[in-house]
Amino acid sequence: MDGWYVDDRCTNCDVARQFAPELIAEVDGKSRILRPPADEAENRRLHAAVFACPTRSIRPRTGRADQSLDPFPLALDDGVLICGHNSPHTAGANSYLLLRPSGTGMMIDTPRWSRQLAERYEAFGRVTDVLLTHRDHAAHGRRYADHFGARLWIHEGDLDAAPDADQVIRGLEPLEIAEGVTVHPLPGHTRGSVLYLADDRYCFSGDSFYWSRTTGDLEVADSVTWYSIEELAASLARTAGRLRFEWVLPGHGDRRRLPADEMSRRLHDLTARTRLLRPRPVDFTALRW
Repeated sequence: MDGWYVDDRCTNCDVARQFAPELIAEVDGKSRILRPPADEAENRRLHAAVFACPTRSIRPRTGRADQSLDPFPLALDDGVLICGHNSPHTAGANSYLLLRPSGTGMMIDTPRWSRQLAERYEAFGRVTDVLLTHRDHAAHGRRYADHFGARLWIHEGDLDAAPDADQVIRGLEPLEIAEGVTVHPLPGHTRGSVLYLADDRYCFSGDSFYWSRTTGDLEVADSVTWYSIEELAASLARTAGRLRFEWVLPGHGDRRRLPADEMSRRLHDLTARTRLLRPRPVDFTALRW
């Protein structure tokens, strides 16, 4: 495609396609440019994909991407921003900034590390906490926490991935960690997976479940469940009735906002479907992005 291409470092992580699905598609297990942007709005979405891509694989054929078109952090709603600049050391996971009424913020999982990026994020308010959803996303957590002077959180089940965490979540019961913010342990994807629920509006689900554009529904990534799909089914059964939210904001997979009642119905349906799943070998190609 004239103007832009995806290089061979692409890992099919889906990040770019989340930002510009009309311009970038999955072809033979990789992202491919479908066409150049047709207007300024599409150009902005393409550049969001460019600056989120963890392998920096979306490239102009001449020169470099226009740094002035880097949109991150990018507001998704009045209370949450997506950080962009996904890191290859977190398998390309999305990370978020949760803004609090006090004028402070919390970072959920982490983008790639740089001091310049950290200064961008803290421009939205002093970051008090870095909340890790599980071991796969622990990279850079300590560096961001130290830069911000923030507390680093992880569940005891994944503590070996962040042994210097300041706050260790224990057991299976939900815990309010700040006003309006609750952590719910959800072992399954990993032993120490958790989700963070904020203001009965935002669900930062880590890799426990996500919105699939393929199925148009909430899904679990059962083909890359490292610990136990049976444990994930049990976790969802224990937790689904306690959750009320409008936004699902996962580490991998797409984001979606729906009315809270519809999200609740879909989460209960997902819980029922997950009970029927059985362990299978890890297979990244089976993900239904």
